[in-house]
Amino acid sequence: MQPQDWFLTAAERGNPDSSLPVWCDDNLVEPLIHGATYFDRLVSEVRELREGDHAFFTDWRGDPDERLRDAGPTIAELLADAARRGVVVKGLIWRSHLDKLAYSEEENRHLGDAVEAAGGEVLLDQRVRRGGSHHQKLVVLRHPGRPERDIAFAGGIDLCHSRRDDGDHRGDPQAVAMARAYGDNPPWHDVQLALRGPVVGALDLSFRERWTDPAPLDQHGPISTVRDRLRGADLHADRLPPQPPDPPPCGPHRVQVLRTYPAMRPAYGFAKRGEQTVARGYTKAIQRARRLIYLEDQYLWSKEVAKLFADALRDNPGLHLVAVVPRHPDVDGRLALPPNQVGREQAIALCRAAAADRVHVFDVENHAGTPVYVHAKVCVVDDVWCSVGSDNFNRRSWTHDSELSCAVLDDTRDERAPHDPAGLGDGARRFPRDLRLALWREHLDRSDDQDLLDPDSAVRAISAAADALRDWHRGGRVGPRPPGRLLPHETERLPWHQRLWAVPAYRLVYDPDGRAWRERRAGTW
Repeated sequence: MQPQDWFLTAAERGNPDSSLPVWCDDNLVEPLIHGATYFDRLVSEVRELREGDHAFFTDWRGDPDERLRDAGPTIAELLADAARRGVVVKGLIWRSHLDKLAYSEEENRHLGDAVEAAGGEVLLDQRVRRGGSHHQKLVVLRHPGRPERDIAFAGGIDLCHSRRDDGDHRGDPQAVAMARAYGDNPPWHDVQLALRGPVVGALDLSFRERWTDPAPLDQHGPISTVRDRLRGADLHADRLPPQPPDPPPCGPHRVQVLRTYPAMRPAYGFAKRGEQTVARGYTKAIQRARRLIYLEDQYLWSKEVAKLFADALRDNPGLHLVAVVPRHPDVDGRLALPPNQVGREQAIALCRAAAADRVHVFDVENHAGTPVYVHAKVCVVDDVWCSVGSDNFNRRSWTHDSELSCAVLDDTRDERAPHDPAGLGDGARRFPRDLRLALWREHLDRSDDQDLLDPDSAVRAISAAADALRDWHRGGRVGPRPPGRLLPHETERLPWHQRLWAVPAYRLVYDPDGRAWRERRAGTW
């Protein structure tokens, strides 16, 4: 397997302003499925930090009172305790909007206040396009003098309410309000990666590029800037300690850090024309798919993204697309709901027009029948290449917001048959196959996975389980509940009078385009 067949080359990355490595060899990557798993590991790692160590993080939202374990600590307590021990704690959180608009500015500010009172520094970062957000979820822990302990966490899990769920999917006791269908404690499915090795240095550099960017933090407008200054908000980033050398090699995993930064003014110093390596990385991998693309995604919107899948399905008659998405959007309401529905309906319809019998879309429920909100952003291609990150499969994540994802190739061949499902000579690889199987075993309530190895038998098994559960529900739930938690996902076309306004709202507000005009005209990322 040649990594350049799957990973972007230096030229293909297309961002000469960043010093980020093209990719990093010799890492050890571990999937942390569920927020409870991630939060428990995060507590253990942060508590091991000593004076002079580094704890850097970026996030979309941070709730200071979110408990990371049943008995605590909260996220504010964990980071503040580290700062009091002399750990260099630095954070960047999206400045966001007002809580009364269902966003998180006030919660983010409180987290910053608690950490800064203990000696750390957390800045509210509004260096985004109008209507955009910083959506990265990254924690980097460095140990100068003890580099073998360095670790980073990257993926889809925010440091906030609703994320601390586990495999039973009963929800986080500290919940955010969502659509009524999800109940008072919405069940939540998510994935984060724990990474060790040289890639930690690349993720450290990615944080430092944002931290040291000279553009003003507060680009929200003059009223907000005045208000921030009256409140004494910290609008200037202090100097970071020198970046330690990269950690030593420690595993068989190659990792490519993929990011989205939009084209904007003032431009990012490390991405003057933006960066779309998330979109480019997925495009390269999906164009190489031959047998199975497996997705877990919060949205699965956008015709531009769906066309990529549709083209791959047309070009490869043995290729299946399997996707797991939320059953319902996270919001209700006559105005909010239709734009959320129309994007997915269009995307799935476009894929099914290419290969109706090879597009399999499911949603998830827990054993009580409550829908599980799928927030994960996972992609596995032919059990060779995989990615876990903050980015969704929509135009906003690929062009408009800031995002961060880690694509993984494993040097370790998987010796279980089929040895080379795609037939390209790359061979099935241990990490991506194990990730897919771990997720499918949970979704299917299975301990065995022999029939899930081959793409064709896997698709038959997952489809049969979902159909059986659907039929049990439709039949009045008579008899034992069939094993599994997946149901075939159903979409419906909005009536014309709703589409008249929902389609423009979806494209302009919900799924905007952050590319430069020349790229939009050319249809490139």
